[in-house]
Amino acid sequence: MMLAPATALSLGLRVLSEAPDASAALVAAQTPPGLHTDLTALQRLAADCDVVTFDHEHVPPEHLQALEAGGATIRPSAAALVHAQDKLVMRERLAAIGVPCPRWAAVHDAGELAAFGDEVGWPLVVKTPRGGYDGKGVLVADSLDDAADWLGRLDAGEALLAEEKVAFRRELAVLVARSPMGQAAAWPVVETVQEDGICTEVIAPAPGLSPAMAAAATEAALRIAGELDVTGVLAVELFELHPSPGDHARSPRDGGPAGANVHDHEGEGAGFVVNELAMRPHNSGHWTIDGSVTSQFEQHLRAVLDLPLGDTRPRARWTVMANVLGGDYPDLYTTYQHVLAHDPSLKVHLYGKSVRPGRKIGHVTVCGDDLADLRERARHAADYIQGVVTE
Repeated sequence: MMLAPATALSLGLRVLSEAPDASAALVAAQTPPGLHTDLTALQRLAADCDVVTFDHEHVPPEHLQALEAGGATIRPSAAALVHAQDKLVMRERLAAIGVPCPRWAAVHDAGELAAFGDEVGWPLVVKTPRGGYDGKGVLVADSLDDAADWLGRLDAGEALLAEEKVAFRRELAVLVARSPMGQAAAWPVVETVQEDGICTEVIAPAPGLSPAMAAAATEAALRIAGELDVTGVLAVELFELHPSPGDHARSPRDGGPAGANVHDHEGEGAGFVVNELAMRPHNSGHWTIDGSVTSQFEQHLRAVLDLPLGDTRPRARWTVMANVLGGDYPDLYTTYQHVLAHDPSLKVHLYGKSVRPGRKIGHVTVCGDDLADLRERARHAADYIQGVVTE
């Protein structure tokens, strides 16, 4: 998805490819082979590039630091990207700059987790600090016993992130971009719909969101981008809280029970808390390919190359994106051919991935003025492609 805007901007794009049949290798002309965990492969790639950037956060931080020490330009930098790689580092930094977050603690053993649960109440959300995505690495624990296996696998000095289970109204996402020169731009705040930890639908802009809330969420995302010195696209995932004064407006305090280091919400009256960060083009922004003047993929290229940023205004009143997940049909040609004929204004994007149940293999997008109609059309198309419906 980065290739089309790179071509339009006359930029050379090289993609490190883990296999000859990987999605990028099927469409990009220059795809040197190698794994993101292989420092030598990364060094070979960096030697031929003016700027190195990422489509996921799983490159080992020590490899990024080695590339920077060797003179490579990494955007976002290793120092910035670690906040999207390590959730404990993220929580510490967001708390330090006063961004509203759920109450949380770093827990090293059962005693600390029990103390945190006694303080904020069960159930808790327990997360692995590194490597989780699409619901992986996340556990909802109703009791200490539910987290026993995870705690038992911790090595000396390791910790899990424990958070209160926030009662939220819905999930939102703010997508912003920032360049080395300090220019920043933001797209409208969107609503994301999750099923089993996987995003299935994005609505842009988020319906019924007050202008004050939209402005506060956007300001928080831009502040995070600036404070963390992010270069490129940053996605900030939020929980919009129920309007119940006092429930989520505690003052920050130091310390916590039994050394659990409990951190309270900051930002009294914010109406939202930050859940996750991603420093790359993000699933919540795929709608921008068809629904915005400048897509997140073009904007990411502009940002990491320090080019002037593009216009982020939407092209229509509403844009709805529905994710296509792997289902019953390994060959998608017949099904997407049908939905293209059924709905000519629909945009289908398939990623060239092998079909596996629950795997994101594409998305569909529709734009227009009737939100209910757009949601129905997008959902029907995604369901048809993946075999949930047959007519």
